[in-house]
Amino acid sequence: MSGSHAGFDDDSTRKFSLVEERGKEMRLVLSAVYDALAEKGYNPINQIVGYLLSEDPTYITNHKNARVLIRKIDRDEFLQELVRDFLL
Repeated sequence: MSGSHAGFDDDSTRKFSLVEERGKEMRLVLSAVYDALAEKGYNPINQIVGYLLSEDPTYITNHKNARVLIRKIDRDEFLQELVRDFLL
C-alpha cells in the first residue's frame, strides 16, 4: 500500500462544503415541518411562508415538534439558499 490508505488515492482530496451540509439540513427540517403541517390539515406552503415573513412561530404547529425544528433554520440563511437555488 505504498504510502496510501486502503481505497484512497494520494492525489485526491475530499471536499467538504459547509454550505451544502447546511442546505441539506434545512431541506430535512423543512420537509419534516411540511409533513407535520399537512398531517394537521394546514396548507404547509402558506404556513411556512407566513412564518418566514413574520418569524411568528405560531404559524407552525407543535405537532411532531415542528415548531422547535423550524427555529433551527436561520431565516436570512434560508432566504440566501432559496435565492441561490432559484438563480443557479
